[in-house]
Amino acid sequence: MTRLAVAALVLVAACSSSNAAVIDTVISPTQFVVEDNGQRSVVELPGTPVYACGLKPFLAWAKRLQGQNIESGREGVASVTIDGAPQSVENLLVRSGWLRPAVLNDDAQAALTERRGGWACASAQAPFDTMRTSVDAKILAGIALNESAYNGRAWPWTLNVAGRGFFFRSREDAYKAVRFLISNGRCDFDVGLMQINWRYHAKRFASPWDALAPATNIHVAEDILNENFRKTNSAVKAVAYYHSANPQPGREYLARFIQHLSQLPLDLDDEW
Repeated sequence: MTRLAVAALVLVAACSSSNAAVIDTVISPTQFVVEDNGQRSVVELPGTPVYACGLKPFLAWAKRLQGQNIESGREGVASVTIDGAPQSVENLLVRSGWLRPAVLNDDAQAALTERRGGWACASAQAPFDTMRTSVDAKILAGIALNESAYNGRAWPWTLNVAGRGFFFRSREDAYKAVRFLISNGRCDFDVGLMQINWRYHAKRFASPWDALAPATNIHVAEDILNENFRKTNSAVKAVAYYHSANPQPGREYLARFIQHLSQLPLDLDDEW
């Protein structure tokens, strides 16, 4: 039986009586104690705790959950009521940046790149360690810091329109701006964490909304870099050409990239 199935069965048993079950103690992002009719049981959630800031900040945040009624929804999903609305405990922890699910959904990607919760103390390289597929995370992080840096970190909800950068509070806000640009016949803009140019690369995305997804944006950047590398057989030129194949702007871009790279951990993977 899977860990998720066991957690569901424990939760159903804990929440099946006429009295409401209550969260007694939060142990970690994946374990909490539920009290029901004087009996306590441990409920486990799937995923990996995010402890970049340590355990204490999480426990301070989790005090809001203690004493909350907990209910079992469909398929045994644990839910609590926060600000008058029922919420999945697992989704709440993912959105708040304390739990990393096995598959990084939109909420997990946003929490990671916005540095919510436990991700707040992670390095600028962490999103790329987590979401990369074929290009070294440090190379991706160095490029992203060239492209969308905001307060020392690459910001996912970034647009550059005709050379002017815009940093939006949320994916939804950035998406509205992209739709406005497209509806007005504009294509002279770069989008997302890796600042993919819409004029040349729009067809690589399923939609403008998809273009803003951090993992998708990173994977498209990897495709472009790999194509540059195959054309030039040079990692240096692949990075420079990401910005421009013209020598002067390419050199200036590469100089900024090297400066950002020097601020990241020194070890490099075998991949270029």
